[in-house]
Amino acid sequence: MPAIARAPISFAEALRFWLKLGFISFGGPTGQIAIMHQELVERRRWISEKRFLHALNYCMLLPGPEATQLATYIGWMMHRTWGGIVAGGLFVLPSVFILILLSWIYLAYGGAWIVSGLFYGIKPAVVAIVLAAAHRIGSRALKHPLQWTIAAAAFVAIFAFDAPFPAIIATAAVIGYAGGRVAPGATSAAGRHEAAKAHGAPAVIDDHTPTPPHARFSWVKLVLYSGGGLGLWGISVGALWLLFGWQHTLTQMAWFFSKAAVLTFGGAYAVLPYVFQGAVEHYQWLTAPQMIDGLALGETTPGPLIMVVAFVGFVGSWQSLLGPDIATGPAPAVAGIAGALVATWFTFLPSFVFIFVGAPFIESTHGDLRFTAPLGGITSAVVGVVLNLALFFAYHVLWPKGFSGAFDWPSAVIGVAALVALFRYKAGIIPVIAACAVLGLAAQILL
Repeated sequence: MPAIARAPISFAEALRFWLKLGFISFGGPTGQIAIMHQELVERRRWISEKRFLHALNYCMLLPGPEATQLATYIGWMMHRTWGGIVAGGLFVLPSVFILILLSWIYLAYGGAWIVSGLFYGIKPAVVAIVLAAAHRIGSRALKHPLQWTIAAAAFVAIFAFDAPFPAIIATAAVIGYAGGRVAPGATSAAGRHEAAKAHGAPAVIDDHTPTPPHARFSWVKLVLYSGGGLGLWGISVGALWLLFGWQHTLTQMAWFFSKAAVLTFGGAYAVLPYVFQGAVEHYQWLTAPQMIDGLALGETTPGPLIMVVAFVGFVGSWQSLLGPDIATGPAPAVAGIAGALVATWFTFLPSFVFIFVGAPFIESTHGDLRFTAPLGGITSAVVGVVLNLALFFAYHVLWPKGFSGAFDWPSAVIGVAALVALFRYKAGIIPVIAACAVLGLAAQILL
């Protein structure tokens, strides 16, 4: 007997869920996808297992935060374009406002002994978290000698030769594609989300639910969405250029984060080295220790980890005003908020465009995607660049005054404790950061 189709979910009910998700989406992309699977596939039955994974596979092939894109995709499937905008927007907005508040507290009161003590313990925890991320990605991605070779070459390229991140990613994609042609399976992407099968009542969007009219592919929609996305981007960049000039911090942030948005293959940890190269080394919007602090704040707030860009934008804009014309410029806090919003807008705008442009085509064929070889090469390279990032962070934490200065033993002890907690006891990121913050405060008091 065929299953009875369920009534569509109202927009108001969906809106309430997406708002709730924005405040509970801790745990990075893996945890966020697991939460969505549990809520949407198993508990609420809004979408079937097969359709959920089909959407996820597409999102994992895109640059940008896959969890945000998955929420946008499902919201779009259920309630058209506005459904996608609301789902993706509410997934991001709570963390934007939380990070703006935390960034202001960090800059305004960071000199207070209690704040500096807390961050003294958090910094080595971040080093341990990034090392754990490199191990986690590597254990899933490096299954073949060619993949190990790509990872090692990427590490050497960025560590020894300071190669640009985009060049590393492009080269890895080409090698991955060629390797997949010569030895099929050598660079196939590993580590896809493995969700448990759901049982029970049919889903609102079930395996055999016909594709709704708004989700069907058409060239007209492709042109309209592409043009609309490029238009919004062009108007935004053009407005900043006309208002402030091309060399202004906000305009340069718009251009930089636009590039970062299309280079985030492999998740948030993949784009962090690129953001570090640009924001810390090239533009010098913030220092390496500040970048570590920003990553810690990003790890402890809901939403995608890539939201660390809001911290970078806030700190970069705030500090750009601490020059001779601070008296005539806007208040640093206002500039910081502007920087955070600019960084967020230009980082996430492409993600929405990718879904609205590409998802109709994906929905037109429910077959498997065949682009895993280049993605596998990129993922292998990501292991190398993330390992380099962890070592760079470790240098700044353990030798805060450089190799000529003293080794920071308390930080090393806290970092080792964090590594043991993460690897041996599988502790969560937030408890580890909280415990290390307390240890750091105690070290500052006692030492």
